[in-house]
Amino acid sequence: MNAGPQQISVQELESWRREGREIAIIDVREAWEIEICSLAGALSIPLQTLPARVGEVPTDRPVVVFCHHGMRSLHAVTWLQRAGLDNAVNLAGGIDAWARLIDPSMGVY
Repeated sequence: MNAGPQQISVQELESWRREGREIAIIDVREAWEIEICSLAGALSIPLQTLPARVGEVPTDRPVVVFCHHGMRSLHAVTWLQRAGLDNAVNLAGGIDAWARLIDPSMGVY
């Protein structure tokens, strides 16, 4: 039985990126939010479009999903796991935590 969506911290994601680990990063926020701040290399798939665009989600490596604070991405990861994509994890705290803890030069909202 699945214990629910797995989450990783922003520190863990930063470590994975520093190590050059092969991962996919999916941003489920809306376009106006991405204009304020974004993570380099993230694929934009707004939450509402996820069911129609699920084929774009890689299945061959870990997928880190994020939003503003981590709630929409938690829903996205739950949905992805129910759709059979067990490689998806939620970024706890979202891009807000990333901006506050990893990259203070990033815009916040």
